[in-house]
Amino acid sequence: MKHLEVPVLVLGFNRPDQVRKLIERLREVKPVRIFFAVDGPRNNVETDRTLVAETQSLVNEFNWGCEVSTHFQESNLGCAEGVTSGINWFFTHVSEGIILEDDVIPAISFFQYSSELLDKFRFDRRVWCISGSNRLPVQGRSAEFSYRFSAIPQVWGWATWRDRWDLYSLDIQRWRDKGLSNRQLFKAVGYSPAAFVYWSANFELMAKMAIDTWDIQLVNAAMRHEALTVVPNVNLVENIGWGSEATHTREVPPSLQSIEEIQFPLKHPLIEVDSKADRYLNRSVYQATTLGLVQQFLRYRKKK
Repeated sequence: MKHLEVPVLVLGFNRPDQVRKLIERLREVKPVRIFFAVDGPRNNVETDRTLVAETQSLVNEFNWGCEVSTHFQESNLGCAEGVTSGINWFFTHVSEGIILEDDVIPAISFFQYSSELLDKFRFDRRVWCISGSNRLPVQGRSAEFSYRFSAIPQVWGWATWRDRWDLYSLDIQRWRDKGLSNRQLFKAVGYSPAAFVYWSANFELMAKMAIDTWDIQLVNAAMRHEALTVVPNVNLVENIGWGSEATHTREVPPSLQSIEEIQFPLKHPLIEVDSKADRYLNRSVYQATTLGLVQQFLRYRKKK
């Protein structure tokens, strides 16, 4: 792939070192169109103004002859509004594209994989997202196909289309009245009572904006529309955002998988949820079990 034709959105904030690493990876595939969105500095953090300015200055590093558009905020919107604002802006200019936050470094093959599947499912509205993230261990993966389908969007390196994103809303107040019935949710979580409680509780928290995030609302929208996410059979992204400075990802979870390259040509499965893989995801990654729910409640209570 000499020049990636799919538009790429890069979302940054106050971590210029991570953005530099992402730019160096992008340099290897040379996207022809780059959209660079950077949230503004927080008023109560002295270092933000310098770090955000340094991050914004990295626009000059997209220097392989590509078209570059910028969307720089003057003040801080936060994780939820900052990301959704950037993606909304992106899709006022393009009809489909790849979305990369500053803590995600994709494998080289992620770009061809995303490009091929954006093309394959462009008019199939059952499919909402093309994800680069795989959290399943080797023994849980398919030996036959290149990817699977999940009811839960994964957004560590992903791609989508404008018409799917248009159905997303950051505000999910009264989400039960907006089309996600108990029956639909129970079906989406593989008829697991614990997973039903887990996602219901998370949607209630986000209806109150108790956490400054945006991706749980995407899960809500996908489940409401009974949409599917493509998940690769190998992990195509490295998340480098762990640590004390992270907004949410402070402790490295045991479910992280090493980054690999996917093989071509891609082998395509039937378009249906891999229920076994989703059960593992809910149980082992999200801890949507009775014990996990108790532990998460105690952590949330302690944080409050």
